[in-house]
Amino acid sequence: MRDPFAPPASVARVFKPVANYLGLSTLPLHVHEIVLSFVVYEILFKVASPVLSRHFWPKTYNAFNRRTRINWDSRVTSQIQQAVILSLVIYTILTDPERTGTTWQTRLWGYNGITGLVQALAAGYFLWDVHISSVHMDVMGADSLAHATGWLLITLIGFRPFANYYGLNFMLYELSTPFLNNHWFFDKLGMTGSQAQWINGITLIVSFACARLIWGSQQSLLLYKDFWDAWHYTVPAGATCETLSISGVEIPVGCRKLPAWLAIMYVGGTTVLSILNFWWFGKMIEAVQKRFKPKAEGDKGNGDTKKDN
Repeated sequence: MRDPFAPPASVARVFKPVANYLGLSTLPLHVHEIVLSFVVYEILFKVASPVLSRHFWPKTYNAFNRRTRINWDSRVTSQIQQAVILSLVIYTILTDPERTGTTWQTRLWGYNGITGLVQALAAGYFLWDVHISSVHMDVMGADSLAHATGWLLITLIGFRPFANYYGLNFMLYELSTPFLNNHWFFDKLGMTGSQAQWINGITLIVSFACARLIWGSQQSLLLYKDFWDAWHYTVPAGATCETLSISGVEIPVGCRKLPAWLAIMYVGGTTVLSILNFWWFGKMIEAVQKRFKPKAEGDKGNGDTKKDN
C-alpha cells in the first residue's frame, strides 16, 4: 500500500544525502511526516489539552499543581496519539495485501509506503516525548527520557528499512496503554475505587495480557526465527540485488546481510522487554487490587506521581 502523503521527489532529494550517510534509506520519504506529527503533538500538549480540560473539568484541572498538570497534559496527548496510531496499525495489518505470503527477507527488509507512514507517526511521537521529557525532567524523570530515547532510536532504525513488518505487530503492545492512562485519570478525578475504574482495570489487565504477553511473545519468537535464518544466509554469487525507487530515492530491499550489532540490539532489547512485560503485569495486578482494598487499608491514589510508561 502507498503512503497517501508521499513527498514530491524534490523534497525527498533534499534529505537524501543525510539519510544515506546515516544508513536510513527511507527517511527522506517520511521526514516531513515526522516533523508534522511532532508539531501536532506539541499543539495537543500545550494548547488542546489545557483548553479541553478546563472546559470539561475546570475545578479539577485548575486545582492541579505544576507536576500533575504536566502529567495530565502528556497523558491526554498520549491518548489521542494512541487512538490514531492504533487505528492505523490495525487497518494496515488487516488490509495491506503486501503482508500476506511474506518470507523472512520481506519481513526483515521489506518496505512499503503505508508502513513507513505509521513508523513516521510513531517516530514523531517519540521525538516529542524526548523533547517533553528533557524540558520537564524534574517531573518526568530520567527513566522517561531514557524510555523515549530508546524507542526513538529503535523506530529510526526501521528507516534502513528494517523489520517494518514486525514494527507494526509490536505496536499492538500499546493496546493496553489507553486503559493505563484511564486508570491514572480516574485517580485524579476522584473516582478511585469506582465501578468505572474497576471495569477499566479488568480491561487493562486483559488487554495487557493479550497484547504483550501472548501476542508479543509469539511475535518475538517469530522474529528470533527470522533472525536465525538471516544470520545464516549467504548472498548467492552473482545475485542481482533488488531495489525500489520511490520519489527518486533508491531503497535496498534484497541481497542484504544482517549486521551483528543490529541482531544483538534487537534480540537483546526484545528479550529484556518481554521479561519486563511479565514483571509489569504482576505490578499492574497489584496496583489494581490496591485501588479496591477497604479504604482503611488502601491508598486513595490521589497523590502526584511521575509519568507511567
